[in-house]
Amino acid sequence: MEGEYRVDRVKSGISGFDELIEGGFPRGTTVLVTGPTGSGKTTFGLQFIYKGAELYDEPGVIVTLEERAQDLRREMKAFGWDLEKYEREGKLAIIDGVSAVVGLPSEERFVLEGSLNAEDFLRYIYRVVKAIKAERLLIDSIPSIAFRLGGEERIRNVLLQLNTILLEMGVTSILTTEALDPARGKISRYGIEEYIARGVILLDFMEREVELKRYLLIRKMRETRHQMKKFPFEITSEGIVVYPSGEVY
Repeated sequence: MEGEYRVDRVKSGISGFDELIEGGFPRGTTVLVTGPTGSGKTTFGLQFIYKGAELYDEPGVIVTLEERAQDLRREMKAFGWDLEKYEREGKLAIIDGVSAVVGLPSEERFVLEGSLNAEDFLRYIYRVVKAIKAERLLIDSIPSIAFRLGGEERIRNVLLQLNTILLEMGVTSILTTEALDPARGKISRYGIEEYIARGVILLDFMEREVELKRYLLIRKMRETRHQMKKFPFEITSEGIVVYPSGEVY
Protein backbone atom coordinates (compact mmCIF):
# COMPACT_ATOMS: atom_id res chain seq x y z
CA MET A 1 0.00 0.00 0.00
CA GLU A 2 1.38 3.45 -0.93
CA GLY A 3 2.91 5.30 2.01
CA GLU A 4 3.01 2.16 4.15
CA TYR A 5 5.87 2.14 6.66
CA ARG A 6 8.16 -0.83 6.16
CA VAL A 7 10.64 -1.99 8.75
CA ASP A 8 13.97 -3.25 7.41
CA ARG A 9 14.41 -6.70 8.97
CA VAL A 10 17.52 -8.63 9.97
CA LYS A 11 17.14 -12.43 9.86
CA SER A 12 18.10 -14.01 13.16
CA GLY A 13 19.40 -17.26 11.68
CA ILE A 14 17.53 -19.10 14.44
CA SER A 15 15.16 -21.71 13.05
CA GLY A 16 11.50 -20.94 13.81
CA PHE A 17 12.18 -17.64 15.56
CA ASP A 18 11.73 -15.03 12.83
CA GLU A 19 8.09 -15.90 12.24
CA LEU A 20 7.44 -14.80 15.83
CA ILE A 21 8.75 -11.28 15.08
CA GLU A 22 7.38 -10.48 11.62
CA GLY A 23 10.38 -11.82 9.74
CA GLY A 24 13.36 -10.67 11.79
CA PHE A 25 14.78 -8.04 14.12
CA PRO A 26 14.32 -4.40 13.09
CA ARG A 27 17.69 -3.36 11.64
CA GLY A 28 19.83 -1.34 14.03
CA THR A 29 17.93 -2.47 17.11
CA THR A 30 19.45 -3.59 20.43
CA VAL A 31 18.03 -6.82 21.85
CA LEU A 32 18.57 -8.08 25.38
CA VAL A 33 18.65 -11.87 25.75
CA THR A 34 18.21 -12.77 29.40
CA GLY A 35 17.79 -15.93 31.42
CA PRO A 36 19.30 -18.08 34.17
CA THR A 37 22.59 -19.94 33.86
CA GLY A 38 22.50 -22.65 31.18
CA SER A 39 19.39 -21.37 29.42
CA GLY A 40 21.11 -20.88 26.04
CA LYS A 41 21.85 -17.14 25.97
CA THR A 42 25.37 -17.40 24.59
CA THR A 43 24.32 -19.96 21.98
CA PHE A 44 21.45 -17.70 20.88
CA GLY A 45 23.80 -14.75 20.43
CA LEU A 46 26.53 -16.74 18.68
CA GLN A 47 24.01 -18.31 16.30
CA PHE A 48 22.80 -14.81 15.37
CA ILE A 49 26.38 -13.74 14.56
CA TYR A 50 27.50 -16.95 12.84
CA LYS A 51 24.43 -17.36 10.65
CA GLY A 52 24.67 -13.69 9.71
CA ALA A 53 28.08 -14.38 8.19
CA GLU A 54 27.20 -17.82 6.78
CA LEU A 55 23.75 -17.19 5.30
CA TYR A 56 23.32 -13.44 4.85
CA ASP A 57 26.82 -12.08 4.15
CA GLU A 58 26.55 -9.75 7.16
CA PRO A 59 29.83 -9.38 9.11
CA GLY A 60 29.62 -9.63 12.89
CA VAL A 61 31.65 -8.92 16.03
CA ILE A 62 31.60 -11.12 19.15
CA VAL A 63 32.72 -9.50 22.40
CA THR A 64 33.36 -12.43 24.74
CA LEU A 65 33.71 -11.46 28.39
CA GLU A 66 33.05 -14.86 29.96
CA GLU A 67 34.91 -17.40 27.82
CA ARG A 68 38.21 -17.23 25.99
CA ALA A 69 37.92 -16.94 22.23
CA GLN A 70 39.69 -20.27 21.66
CA ASP A 71 37.19 -22.01 23.95
CA LEU A 72 34.25 -20.49 22.06
CA ARG A 73 35.66 -21.65 18.74
CA ARG A 74 36.07 -25.19 20.04
CA GLU A 75 32.62 -25.36 21.64
CA MET A 76 30.85 -24.03 18.56
CA LYS A 77 32.28 -26.84 16.44
CA ALA A 78 29.75 -29.08 18.22
CA PHE A 79 27.10 -27.29 16.09
CA GLY A 80 29.22 -27.52 12.95
CA TRP A 81 30.03 -23.81 13.16
CA ASP A 82 33.52 -22.95 11.93
CA LEU A 83 34.12 -19.50 13.39
CA GLU A 84 37.72 -19.39 12.15
CA LYS A 85 36.63 -19.72 8.52
CA TYR A 86 34.70 -16.46 8.70
CA GLU A 87 37.40 -14.79 10.79
CA ARG A 88 39.86 -15.51 7.98
CA GLU A 89 37.39 -14.10 5.45
CA GLY A 90 36.99 -10.91 7.48
CA LYS A 91 33.30 -11.55 8.11
CA LEU A 92 33.69 -12.26 11.81
CA ALA A 93 35.85 -10.84 14.62
CA ILE A 94 36.14 -12.07 18.20
CA ILE A 95 37.23 -9.58 20.85
CA ASP A 96 38.90 -11.43 23.72
CA GLY A 97 37.80 -9.71 26.92
CA VAL A 98 38.80 -12.53 29.26
CA SER A 99 42.54 -13.20 29.04
CA ALA A 100 43.77 -9.88 30.42
CA VAL A 101 41.32 -9.97 33.34
CA VAL A 102 42.47 -13.41 34.48
CA GLY A 103 46.12 -12.59 33.85
CA LEU A 104 46.72 -14.82 30.84
CA PRO A 105 48.57 -13.83 27.66
CA SER A 106 46.45 -13.74 24.52
CA GLU A 107 47.42 -14.46 20.93
CA GLU A 108 44.15 -13.07 19.63
CA ARG A 109 44.07 -10.31 17.04
CA PHE A 110 41.53 -8.31 19.05
CA VAL A 111 42.13 -8.13 22.80
CA LEU A 112 40.69 -5.89 25.51
CA GLU A 113 43.47 -4.80 27.81
CA GLY A 114 42.98 -5.29 31.54
CA SER A 115 43.38 -1.60 32.39
CA LEU A 116 40.74 -0.16 30.06
CA ASN A 117 38.20 2.28 31.47
CA ALA A 118 34.60 2.42 30.24
CA GLU A 119 35.29 4.95 27.49
CA ASP A 120 38.28 3.00 26.12
CA PHE A 121 36.28 -0.23 26.34
CA LEU A 122 33.47 1.19 24.23
CA ARG A 123 35.85 2.93 21.84
CA TYR A 124 37.70 -0.32 21.17
CA ILE A 125 34.48 -2.16 20.32
CA TYR A 126 33.51 0.71 18.02
CA ARG A 127 36.88 0.49 16.25
CA VAL A 128 36.60 -3.27 15.60
CA VAL A 129 33.03 -2.91 14.34
CA LYS A 130 34.18 -0.28 11.85
CA ALA A 131 37.30 -2.29 10.89
CA ILE A 132 35.28 -5.22 9.50
CA LYS A 133 32.20 -3.14 8.58
CA ALA A 134 30.14 -5.23 10.99
CA GLU A 135 26.36 -5.22 10.78
CA ARG A 136 25.84 -7.49 13.81
CA LEU A 137 27.28 -7.39 17.33
CA LEU A 138 27.12 -9.69 20.35
CA ILE A 139 28.24 -8.63 23.83
CA ASP A 140 28.32 -11.61 26.21
CA SER A 141 27.65 -10.54 28.96
CA ILE A 142 26.56 -7.36 30.79
CA PRO A 143 27.38 -8.64 34.32
CA SER A 144 30.91 -9.32 33.06
CA ILE A 145 31.20 -5.68 31.93
CA ALA A 146 30.44 -4.59 35.49
CA PHE A 147 32.99 -7.06 36.86
CA ARG A 148 35.59 -5.96 34.33
CA LEU A 149 35.15 -2.24 34.92
CA GLY A 150 35.34 -2.55 38.67
CA GLY A 151 31.95 -2.17 40.22
CA GLU A 152 28.21 -2.43 39.83
CA GLU A 153 27.59 1.18 40.89
CA ARG A 154 28.99 2.40 37.55
CA ILE A 155 27.07 -0.03 35.37
CA ARG A 156 24.11 2.32 34.81
CA ASN A 157 26.27 5.01 33.21
CA VAL A 158 28.24 2.47 31.21
CA LEU A 159 25.04 0.93 29.84
CA LEU A 160 23.69 4.34 28.88
CA GLN A 161 26.96 5.10 27.08
CA LEU A 162 26.82 1.69 25.42
CA ASN A 163 23.29 2.34 24.22
CA THR A 164 24.35 5.64 22.67
CA ILE A 165 27.33 4.14 20.86
CA LEU A 166 25.28 1.19 19.55
CA LEU A 167 22.77 3.60 18.03
CA GLU A 168 25.62 5.57 16.48
CA MET A 169 27.17 2.42 14.97
CA GLY A 170 23.86 1.31 13.49
CA VAL A 171 24.57 -2.38 14.13
CA THR A 172 21.91 -4.88 15.15
CA SER A 173 23.05 -5.99 18.59
CA ILE A 174 22.41 -8.74 21.10
CA LEU A 175 23.40 -8.18 24.72
CA THR A 176 23.16 -11.03 27.21
CA THR A 177 22.46 -10.70 30.91
CA GLU A 178 21.43 -12.81 33.87
CA ALA A 179 17.81 -13.15 34.99
CA LEU A 180 17.87 -13.43 38.77
CA ASP A 181 14.26 -14.57 39.32
CA PRO A 182 12.11 -14.53 36.15
CA ALA A 183 9.09 -15.96 37.98
CA ARG A 184 9.01 -12.82 40.15
CA GLY A 185 9.68 -10.42 37.32
CA LYS A 186 13.42 -10.00 37.98
CA ILE A 187 14.57 -10.52 34.43
CA SER A 188 17.92 -8.74 34.64
CA ARG A 189 20.80 -8.35 37.06
CA TYR A 190 20.70 -4.56 37.39
CA GLY A 191 17.16 -3.62 36.42
CA ILE A 192 18.29 -1.15 33.77
CA GLU A 193 19.23 -3.52 30.94
CA GLU A 194 15.66 -4.04 29.78
CA TYR A 195 15.08 -0.29 29.56
CA ILE A 196 17.98 0.50 27.23
CA ALA A 197 17.12 -2.40 24.91
CA ARG A 198 14.46 -2.10 22.23
CA GLY A 199 13.80 -5.83 22.46
CA VAL A 200 13.85 -8.25 25.40
CA ILE A 201 13.87 -12.04 25.02
CA LEU A 202 13.69 -14.32 28.05
CA LEU A 203 15.06 -17.87 27.84
CA ASP A 204 14.09 -20.08 30.75
CA PHE A 205 13.03 -23.54 31.91
CA MET A 206 9.68 -25.04 32.87
CA GLU A 207 9.01 -28.42 34.45
CA ARG A 208 7.05 -30.92 32.39
CA GLU A 209 6.55 -34.44 33.76
CA VAL A 210 9.56 -34.18 36.11
CA GLU A 211 11.75 -32.96 33.26
CA LEU A 212 13.01 -29.44 32.62
CA LYS A 213 12.03 -28.03 29.22
CA ARG A 214 13.28 -24.84 27.62
CA TYR A 215 11.03 -21.99 26.58
CA LEU A 216 11.38 -18.55 25.02
CA LEU A 217 9.27 -15.48 25.80
CA ILE A 218 9.46 -12.21 23.87
CA ARG A 219 8.88 -9.58 26.55
CA LYS A 220 9.35 -6.60 24.26
CA MET A 221 10.17 -5.91 20.61
CA ARG A 222 9.62 -2.41 19.30
CA GLU A 223 8.39 -1.92 15.73
CA THR A 224 7.17 -5.51 15.81
CA ARG A 225 3.94 -7.32 16.58
CA HIS A 226 4.56 -10.41 18.69
CA GLN A 227 2.74 -12.73 21.04
CA MET A 228 3.29 -12.61 24.80
CA LYS A 229 3.34 -16.36 25.23
CA LYS A 230 5.93 -19.04 25.96
CA PHE A 231 7.33 -20.90 22.96
CA PRO A 232 9.30 -24.12 23.39
CA PHE A 233 12.80 -24.40 21.98
CA GLU A 234 15.59 -26.94 21.91
CA ILE A 235 19.35 -26.76 21.57
CA THR A 236 20.03 -29.33 18.85
CA SER A 237 23.21 -30.50 17.12
CA GLU A 238 22.71 -27.61 14.67
CA GLY A 239 21.92 -24.92 17.23
CA ILE A 240 18.71 -23.45 18.64
CA VAL A 241 15.39 -24.45 17.10
CA VAL A 242 12.20 -22.63 18.19
CA TYR A 243 8.78 -24.27 17.81
CA PRO A 244 6.20 -21.53 17.09
CA SER A 245 3.24 -23.91 17.30
CA GLY A 246 4.43 -25.41 20.59
CA GLU A 247 4.22 -28.96 19.28
CA VAL A 248 7.15 -30.22 21.38
CA TYR A 249 5.33 -29.97 24.71
